[in-house]
Amino acid sequence: MVFNEDSRVKIPSILHLMQLGYQYLSLKDNTWDEGTNIFTEIFHKQITAINNGISHTDIQKVYDEVSLSLENEDLGRAFYHKLIDQSGIKLIDFENFEENNSFHVVTELPYQKDDENFRPDIILLINGMPLVFVEVKKPNNRDGILAEHKRMQTRFQNKKFRKFINLTQLMVFSNNMNYSDDDSQMLEGAFYSTTNYYKPSFNYFREEETFDLQTILQPITEDEENFVLKDTNLLSIKNSQEYTSNKNPNTATNAISTSLFQKKRLKFLLQYAFAYVEEEKGLEKHVMRYPQLFATKAIEKKLEKGIKKGIIWHTQGSGKTALAYFNIKYLTDYYQKKSIIPKFYFIVDRLDLLTQAAKEFTARGLVVHKIDSREAFTKDIKSTEVIHNSSGKAEITVVNIQKFKDDPDVIKNNDYNLSVQRVFFLDEVHRSYNPKGSFLANLELADTHSIKIGLTGTPLLGNEYNSKTLFGDYIHKYYYNLSIKDGYTLRLIREEIETNYKLALQKTLEEIKILQGNTDKKKVFAHYKFVEPMLDYIVKDMEQARIAMSDNSIGGMVVCDSSDQAKMMFDIFQENYADKTEPNLNLAAEEPITYTTKKKEASDVKTAKVILHDIGTKQERKDWVADFKAGKLDFLFVYNMLLTGFDAKRLKKLYIGRKIKSHNLLQTLTRVNRTYKNHKYGFVVDFADIQKEFEKTNQDYFNELQSELGDEMQHYSNLLKPEHEIKDEIEEIKDILFKFNTVNATVFGEQISEINERTEIRLIAKALNNAKELYNLIRLSGNFELLEKLDFRKLSVLSRLTNDRLALINTKIALENNVGTDNILNTALEDVIFAFTKVKEEEMVLADELKNTLQRTREMLGGNFDQKDPIFVSLKEELERLFKKKNLSEVTKEEMEANIKALNDIYDKAKKLERENQLLKAKYDYDAKYARIHKRLMEKDPLTESERKLFDALMGLKSAVDKEIMQNSKILENESYVERMVMRLVVNQFKKEQHIDINTTDVKRINSIIVKEYMNEYNGYVA
Repeated sequence: MVFNEDSRVKIPSILHLMQLGYQYLSLKDNTWDEGTNIFTEIFHKQITAINNGISHTDIQKVYDEVSLSLENEDLGRAFYHKLIDQSGIKLIDFENFEENNSFHVVTELPYQKDDENFRPDIILLINGMPLVFVEVKKPNNRDGILAEHKRMQTRFQNKKFRKFINLTQLMVFSNNMNYSDDDSQMLEGAFYSTTNYYKPSFNYFREEETFDLQTILQPITEDEENFVLKDTNLLSIKNSQEYTSNKNPNTATNAISTSLFQKKRLKFLLQYAFAYVEEEKGLEKHVMRYPQLFATKAIEKKLEKGIKKGIIWHTQGSGKTALAYFNIKYLTDYYQKKSIIPKFYFIVDRLDLLTQAAKEFTARGLVVHKIDSREAFTKDIKSTEVIHNSSGKAEITVVNIQKFKDDPDVIKNNDYNLSVQRVFFLDEVHRSYNPKGSFLANLELADTHSIKIGLTGTPLLGNEYNSKTLFGDYIHKYYYNLSIKDGYTLRLIREEIETNYKLALQKTLEEIKILQGNTDKKKVFAHYKFVEPMLDYIVKDMEQARIAMSDNSIGGMVVCDSSDQAKMMFDIFQENYADKTEPNLNLAAEEPITYTTKKKEASDVKTAKVILHDIGTKQERKDWVADFKAGKLDFLFVYNMLLTGFDAKRLKKLYIGRKIKSHNLLQTLTRVNRTYKNHKYGFVVDFADIQKEFEKTNQDYFNELQSELGDEMQHYSNLLKPEHEIKDEIEEIKDILFKFNTVNATVFGEQISEINERTEIRLIAKALNNAKELYNLIRLSGNFELLEKLDFRKLSVLSRLTNDRLALINTKIALENNVGTDNILNTALEDVIFAFTKVKEEEMVLADELKNTLQRTREMLGGNFDQKDPIFVSLKEELERLFKKKNLSEVTKEEMEANIKALNDIYDKAKKLERENQLLKAKYDYDAKYARIHKRLMEKDPLTESERKLFDALMGLKSAVDKEIMQNSKILENESYVERMVMRLVVNQFKKEQHIDINTTDVKRINSIIVKEYMNEYNGYVA
């Protein structure tokens, strides 16, 4: 059985949404504003209903304001504020969400401006506004959800779709498959996202609550189901087994719909789950990650039970500052419903963390009040004012307790204002909160009614005291394993330094001891004779990593043994590696630097800064850190600073030069676990032999988890990738490459050029495409002899050669296979054929234009519902001809220019064909079957000169056949019966009703075409 995404995923999902309380609307019976896709009649009716006494003039004014706000280049921020505003004219009634608002579901609503359009599979309307859409694909579709990700990225960058993007709040992308533990590319499953002008971020959703589906899902009648099937021209699938199976509420698409779109959950998401964030690269819109959602709900449950303190244990990199922001939004409403005004605090223990937290909250639109002294904190605690700003905006007070955490004086506040509720978020509750100190006691006595929520990624563990003893039980937990599976953090790989380097260091240490006698180890490790070879190793390793990972933007950080070593390392770096060249204006006549040379130079490490408390001013240190985050510095040398709370996504190599203990070690290691581009790992180069300390620390966490989880221990495992996994992978790679010459790239290229089997070449490509981590995996495993046999610098070359071969095989199959239409039009052909190397800048620009032109041409042809049309066939053949004739890596500039011209011609013709097809399809109530039947009967030996008479006959036939199927859809299980039935109806409609003169041969021809269409639809075959 061949699956069809419409009948096997889309229609069952629409029926499931109807069970969740969404009313199905037919686009045939409704109108909407094509500029916004808002259903204006529903909008006006609902705005009238939820705003007592509003006039028609005021409603129109509101609509005009909404429409105008959607034109902003603000990702819909102005519209979103209008959407959730409950103080003036309401667009949604959140107080009586389920009772007073309307909920509709439609399918294939065109999002169109000028000649650009796309049609989401499922759209949810709230009060007539299309706030949600769902895109579905059949299971095991080519490229999985990644294909949809690419399509959405292209659409979101298209300014013609600005209004629709600004209006949309939530999106789901699903190929109706369960999540796979082995899938790191989001190929399988149902994912959710919010909008972005560049690239939407897809998120997993793992439901943590148990639903009573008998209560949540309301049964729909057979008439309602029939109406949907008839409206979508899919009556024939009603009794097919696959369709029935996919109506199961536990399929991936239906499950995520229950999680996100049941009305109570959707209300929560619309009100509280979005944040507009001013990032360095511009405005972004973020949606709550599912652990943040469930943590927020868990906090509410604790508060309802009267519990005033607890811990959120979410692994580093999972967004704890964002969690605090979302809770400020949610808890503000929670307390205001109780006539209590909340006042929020975020407690940190370092000045740099105060600065960072303040920046994060400001970026999300909060007004931030900073406190950095005991006196200011005392004054604030005693104040009954909830906010310090005059605008009335939401506010948070960020407090740095570093200078007064051990102050024994109690901050007393006897003037309690019971209408004010203080909520303290205490960041990183694994440090600075010693119960033998005074801050916790002071905080408790300052306001005994306050709420204290501890945030940590690595709870403080130990027998004497631990985080749970200090702050209460865990409110919510989210561990490394899930965070890694969900793509929010990376696994780490620990690299031992190479044996020959260890020996060289030992020799150097002996020389220093001879020179200086039995001196302090810290002085020895800061000696230039020790530091210089260490730095040389680090710089070469970093440059090698950039080449291996094909990414020159990654940065490194060195955790030094002492501040003196950090200073010495920086001095030597400046002397030996820093870029001292100045631009020479007299070099204009020299030969231009080649592209390859530029790439090599780009991997060189040339810039660094040392971050120590006694180097530079506070502002200078702040600027240096910002420069590193922005990619302006290659290295940072540190001692104690930046080991915790420092987030730089591009930091992918961490060099550990000293022993770090317990939770501080995990904090330091996870500086490199942030996601960045397509990197799968963060790397820790171990000069200090941290393995034993890590194992001890990790055992403490295992013990803690054992007491927390009991038999659920399988949900947590080592943060570091186990050594046996790495060894197994290396052995597999060795076996795969064994037969080939991996020393001589030319010979290797000749060898793989003899391979024509796609399966075999894919296996080689898979091994070589691990180049980003292969070098580090080999070093970690200790198989250094492999480095001598396999020149790592050639790995990227061998990988490119193999990918080129695979691309050519794919293209050849796509262009020559009998079912090539599906391959050439429904896969990203442009990604396959543009694997060739682009050398000159002008050719790169031209190639990008060619790629974009090919993409829009392919998509225009790919959307055609009648791929047997002679015009379509000729256009497809012309597309094939352009890319079938020669080695794609040899396409010249002139050929690219000619191809662009040819593609534009194909695109224009395909666009005209698509317009004519859509007009005909609309005549048949958007039933593509009958549009195809109409065209086949007009192409060769037309039955009548009057196209209108043919239409009348076919529409009558459609009505009669659909009536028979509606009465008994099981008839499609018997094709012979269908043939006899349709033949009778054909004769009746054509001869008796429309008086079209047809003979027995004509009847058989018409009958064959119609029956084939219905049986294809029933069996799920794509036309």
